Amino acid sequence: MNIFNSSSTLLKELIVINVLTLFALTVVACGSDSEEENVSEVGSASSSSSNSISNLSGDIAIDGSSTVYPITEAVAEEFQIAHKNTRVTVGISGTGGGFKKFCAGETDISGASRPIRDKEVKMCADAEIEYIEIRVGLDGLAVVKNRNNNYLNDLTMEQLSKVWGPASEDLVMKWNQVDLSFPAEDIDLYGPGTDSGTFDFFTEEVNGEAGASRGDYTPSEDDNVLVTGVAGNEHSLGYFGFAYYSENTDKLAVVTVNGVTPSDKTVGDGSYLLSRPLFIYVSKKSITEKEQVREFVNYYLSDEGIAMVAEVGYSNVSADELKASRKAVDEALQ
Repeated sequence: MNIFNSSSTLLKELIVINVLTLFALTVVACGSDSEEENVSEVGSASSSSSNSISNLSGDIAIDGSSTVYPITEAVAEEFQIAHKNTRVTVGISGTGGGFKKFCAGETDISGASRPIRDKEVKMCADAEIEYIEIRVGLDGLAVVKNRNNNYLNDLTMEQLSKVWGPASEDLVMKWNQVDLSFPAEDIDLYGPGTDSGTFDFFTEEVNGEAGASRGDYTPSEDDNVLVTGVAGNEHSLGYFGFAYYSENTDKLAVVTVNGVTPSDKTVGDGSYLLSRPLFIYVSKKSITEKEQVREFVNYYLSDEGIAMVAEVGYSNVSADELKASRKAVDEALQ
């Protein structure tokens, strides 16, 4: 009996202790929840004030020039870090291929390494695609050779035309046919495909007509394929954007043109003859109806975004031209 009473008393004491403990834990938990809610609210307010479009979402479709691609891809990566609910796809169909998609309404933005052509203007007009033309940078085409080549050091524009001109196909097949001081080695050529703005610009500048080129060369829209090709044969010659050469100086060497080496300075001042503008074309419909496209273009033209041009190896447009481009975007939204 005494044992029973003692057990009963002990049980009652344990129950009381457990109840008190449970109550204390409940009070602490409530206080903790309250503090966590306050911290979360402060964090949200801070995030909202520092980034008013943090909830931005939606897709942005971009295609076009492989030369403009490094700029746009760098801008897209930074933009998506800030706006994680957006998805920016950047394709490489070449300038001409990009315009075909753009004028069919398949993309919001098209990268181009040449101005839009009359037939492409008509194609967009027929599809009621209005656009804004924005020049985002300047680039030089690099004529490149194998690093072990010791004779293709400098070529004139006339010699380049003799190498690449349409009349040279199946006729000018040895390097000594270009210059008697060159060895009688087979000419092996690599260059962009016919949809590329680089191809259009080079052929117009060198051969006097866009698209006028010999066809017996290895074409590719992928500049890495061209790098590999030229690097694989001591007697090869190729051309593509200077920025790609800058990334592959361990594999290739540059050929000067009329004695001038492509560089940021010579491209910017135009003394290098194979210098060209780089563009993005923005659909007016996309920029007015899609907030994500509007904010992407604004970021592209911001000081932070446009800095990517120099970071990937191209030359910047003037401050006045950048200001005019920003104004053109603003006017499109009115």
